[in-house]
Amino acid sequence: MWSICKKEWSQFFSNLTGYLSIVLFLFINGLFLFVLPDTNIFDYGYASLEKFFDLAPWIFLFLIPAISMRSLADEFKTGTFETLKTKPITALQIAMGKYFSILLITMVVLLPTSIYVFTINALSVNGQIDTGGIIGSYIGLFLLAAVYAAIGLFCSALSSNAVVAFLFSAFVCLLLYFGFNAISKIPALQGSADYYIEMLGIDFHYRSMSRGVIDTRDVVYFLSIIILSIHLTAKKLQHKK
Repeated sequence: MWSICKKEWSQFFSNLTGYLSIVLFLFINGLFLFVLPDTNIFDYGYASLEKFFDLAPWIFLFLIPAISMRSLADEFKTGTFETLKTKPITALQIAMGKYFSILLITMVVLLPTSIYVFTINALSVNGQIDTGGIIGSYIGLFLLAAVYAAIGLFCSALSSNAVVAFLFSAFVCLLLYFGFNAISKIPALQGSADYYIEMLGIDFHYRSMSRGVIDTRDVVYFLSIIILSIHLTAKKLQHKK
């Protein structure tokens, strides 16, 4: 499993694509946080990273599917999955190895954003910010990224075409993140099932954690989607084996 993870890691950073994805993520966030009107923290008036945690899920919506789209799709396309089938490794171990590689890459993408914390702290009036709230928000963002990674891996297992895997993954992530929230706003559902429908979406649980509140129900929700996605990926690979 770890050999697969290491292989995926080295492949991602063996060319400029891996480094460009990190730079692009930081560049887009930097534009919105410090340059563009209405979204930059200078107009916001408070030393807070709230704008970053509002924006990051939408960037991850495209970044993580782009990272994960080749994980299994390229294995099927190039025929290297046939080699994997001959190894003494289970379908679940293959799925976990691929998943952990995506997760580690995502952590590397997130790590440089810690500079925003120091920047906001320096810009604050008294040099103090809500550190506990920011830590909680980062935990929520990491769990959100972990869910996107699991979904992206499963979508990559469904096709040998990486572009198809990317589009399907982005669509499923968007549907889970915003779809249930949009459905709950239908007037006919107001005051009855709207709250429960909204709870099915990622946005509901992410917003709760982005306020710095770590609720067990939110953690269980994220872990459930991750486990289900990896299980479905392993089942798909087992069928191919």
